[in-house]
Amino acid sequence: MRGLAFLLVLLLPYAARAAEAPLRLVQTIPLPDGRGRIDHMALDPARQRLFIAELGNDSVAVVDLKAGRMTGRITGVAEPQGVAYVPGFERLFVTSGETGVVSVFEGAELAPATEISLDGDADNIRYEPTERELYVGFGNGGLGRVAVAGEVHVNDIALSGHPESFQLQSNGSMIFVNVPDAGDIEVVDRNAGTRVASWPLAGARANFPMALDEPDRRLIVATREPAALVVLDTQTGGELARVETCGDADDVFYDHKRRQLYVSCGEGALDVLALPDAMPKRIALLRTAAGARTSLFAPEQDRLYVAVPHRGAQPAEILAYQPIP
Repeated sequence: MRGLAFLLVLLLPYAARAAEAPLRLVQTIPLPDGRGRIDHMALDPARQRLFIAELGNDSVAVVDLKAGRMTGRITGVAEPQGVAYVPGFERLFVTSGETGVVSVFEGAELAPATEISLDGDADNIRYEPTERELYVGFGNGGLGRVAVAGEVHVNDIALSGHPESFQLQSNGSMIFVNVPDAGDIEVVDRNAGTRVASWPLAGARANFPMALDEPDRRLIVATREPAALVVLDTQTGGELARVETCGDADDVFYDHKRRQLYVSCGEGALDVLALPDAMPKRIALLRTAAGARTSLFAPEQDRLYVAVPHRGAQPAEILAYQPIP
């Protein structure tokens, strides 16, 4: 049924889809000589720069969004996976899957500054502005804490397997972590530095992306087996809803302004779902490109960026969408 719905969307005339679509493509930015898999992205809002972890290129592409072009690459980072930009410190942090190192680049020129070593496979990275700390998923089961001031590795929090996407509460101390090897969501109290709960996902596996609706106490987890969105209560871990989504999901974002979700999938689709008080409801399933499963929603710009990898005649590029209305 999902495959049939996706096919029908692809067969609709473009003009009809554009008139009804909740996302409008407003910009396409080439990534010249981009090769292989693309992983996560980060934004420098002041300078309007987008950073793209080109895992298959061992590089980080730097895009000037205002000019609409790539302006350079940071090279020499083996298997870059996660990127985080901290504006007040003017620092870009890049994680390496191969070495477990977090490389730090500073200033407008992105000059190499520091390297912080973790225990292998450094992956997703998130910034916590109150304590001015970064959390990095790494290795066979850990979250590393890094103090941005001084760029110091503070300590680690143990998990039961390699962490994928995780979300930090802004009005609390909990971190919700996808651990697909264990098939669960692990809850960490960052103040105590310990894991305090484990929530299994019954009948679902390969839980990679995650989004947090903190005001309504909802955690949204996308799974690949089956292709579904699972909505959990952040206080109890109880399941509130489950609906199907596009295949090979790698990122999901919650648009608080419009109360809707954006799911980017490697099958070549963007799933847009309304998230009212009850069951999520699909608004649209939009075509992107094969393998375009990495995305970044920037609320301050009201833009959703989707990374398209180079595949055959398909060039590497960034697609920028504006939510409507």
